[in-house]
Amino acid sequence: MAKSYILMNGETGFEVEVIASLKKIKGITEVHGILGLYDIIAKIELESEEKIRETITKVIRKIPKIQSTLTLTRSESQEIFQTSKKIIEMILGQDFAQAYVVIHCKKGEEYLTLKNLSHISEVKEADVIFGFYDVICKIQASNNKILENIITKVIRALPHIESSMTLNIINEQENDIKKVSDTEAMGQFVNTKIGEPSRMGSK
Repeated sequence: MAKSYILMNGETGFEVEVIASLKKIKGITEVHGILGLYDIIAKIELESEEKIRETITKVIRKIPKIQSTLTLTRSESQEIFQTSKKIIEMILGQDFAQAYVVIHCKKGEEYLTLKNLSHISEVKEADVIFGFYDVICKIQASNNKILENIITKVIRALPHIESSMTLNIINEQENDIKKVSDTEAMGQFVNTKIGEPSRMGSK
């Protein structure tokens, strides 16, 4: 399975609408509004890199209000970071502080960096990637202070890291997106009911 991360900039004020549209696209497994140089991050997983490229160019970039995209493709050469145990640690329904961190490493040290990240319990997922950056990881902590400490005092202190950029996930938008999805689902339900033939008066 091929995997890529897409960093996007969109028209200001339309982030929730764009995220709701992205969630409907085949292969999109995760999408969040973020703070930083970019507005939205999405993770896409499909059968091949060709399918991912096709989805990005023919579907995602056609979404109104998306102004630019940057694709970071995962390297398939090694599977050092095991996400299964990390995922089990997540508690559903808890309001976590979350962020993605994209990292520049010294040349040839990408997989050692990935291995080092795998020992940090707050790092829930990480991949070596091709593109403008070398490694991307997702961090989850119980509050923003712990999240900040993990990034500044633990991750940035790892050997072979030259620079990093933090993309904080906007939790408030997550609730707005859920409201949009619920409203759309209710609209579909109402339309179905309106379209059904009336049974009033039937024996």
